Amino acid sequence: QVRLVESGGGLVQPGGSLRLSCAASGSISSINTMAWYRQAPGKQRELVAATASGGNTVYADSVKGRFTITRDNAKNTVYLQMNSLKPEDTAVYCCNADIRSRRGGSVYVTSTYWGQGTQVTVSS
Repeated sequence: QVRLVESGGGLVQPGGSLRLSCAASGSISSINTMAWYRQAPGKQRELVAATASGGNTVYADSVKGRFTITRDNAKNTVYLQMNSLKPEDTAVYCCNADIRSRRGGSVYVTSTYWGQGTQVTVSS
């Protein structure tokens, strides 16, 4: 069974930094896109950043220049380095990944998986 487990959230003052991690585990054959989403209270979930297996990245306009997404393919892990944090960055951050995994025998399936989420609070 494939799982995504996030870590690194917490409380930080405006202008501070946090680094989120999301590790995938299970019968993984390959991972395509890995991404971070966030959802603030009363708002819709939004894409923060994404990275493809080849290294291409995309960012929400609101985080460009402040956040950096990276991945370690050997560890099946994606990171989100968040700098110059603002109160409006407060949200639950979830990682997402498109993973090809072995279901049994020679059967492989590609599915989208989500982590459980980690709270990021930016406040003085």
